[in-house]
Formats: sequence, C-alpha cells, structure tokens
Amino acid sequence: MKRYLFAILCCSPMLVHAEIYKAVDADGHVTYSSSPIAGGKKLNLEPLPTMLPAAKGSGFPSVDSQTQKGRDNTRRKILQDELDAEKKLLNAATQKLNDAASTPDVYRGQDGKTYRNVAAYDAKVQPLQDEVDLHTKNIEAIETELSRMPK
Repeated sequence: MKRYLFAILCCSPMLVHAEIYKAVDADGHVTYSSSPIAGGKKLNLEPLPTMLPAAKGSGFPSVDSQTQKGRDNTRRKILQDELDAEKKLLNAATQKLNDAASTPDVYRGQDGKTYRNVAAYDAKVQPLQDEVDLHTKNIEAIETELSRMPK
C-alpha cells in the first residue's frame, strides 16, 4: 500500500513544481538553487508543456499486417543481397591476403645472401588483413540483423 501511495505522490504534477532561485556573484558566475540563496532572485518559470502518448485508434499512423509483412520481406531481401555481396568480397579479400602472405618480400644483402624484408611484408599484408576483418565484421552484423527479423 505504501508503494502505491509513494508512486501516486511521485507522479503528481503538483509535487514536481519547485521554486528556483538564481544568483550571480561579483565574478559573473551564475548559481541556481531550489532553496533561497543570498543575493538570489526567485525565477518565475512556466510549466513545460506535456504530451500524452498516442492511443491506438487515435489516428496514429500505422500499417496493416500485409503492408508490414511486405516491408519486412523487402528488408530481408535487401539484407540477404548485402550478405551475399559481403561474402563474395570476403572471399576475394581472403584470396588476396593468402597470395600476399605466400610471397614474402626478400632482398639480397651485400654478402650475397637473401633476407626477408619483414617491414615490407607487414606493410603489404596488414591492409589486406584489415580488409578481411572488415568484411568478416560486416557479415556478422548482417547475420545479426537477419536473425532479429520477424519470421
């Protein structure tokens, strides 16, 4: 019973209204308070306008179930097309990464020996790995959206 009384009292618009006081000090700093302060003036504020939530049947825009089903099917088709395109892009990016990873960059030293150029290899492979990661994340995001679609 106390909870209900508390909820009613909290929601009452009469209790929400409070007196506000404003004070400006010598340096120009403004202070607002809900209790009187030295040198402060009471502000006369008009209550904010409120809106009631729209009730069903009150002319609130809505669509019939067939229209919504059509929109859902269109969205599902668009998402599926995007998923297919991302999978193709992922395959191409993976192939480029594999090709780049299988051909290490090398150079010949003054001694005539061959050495791997790790910096050049990393500079070549890292953007390709980033591209693969991007397409993988895109696929995960699209699959998540598809899983949330109504059946």
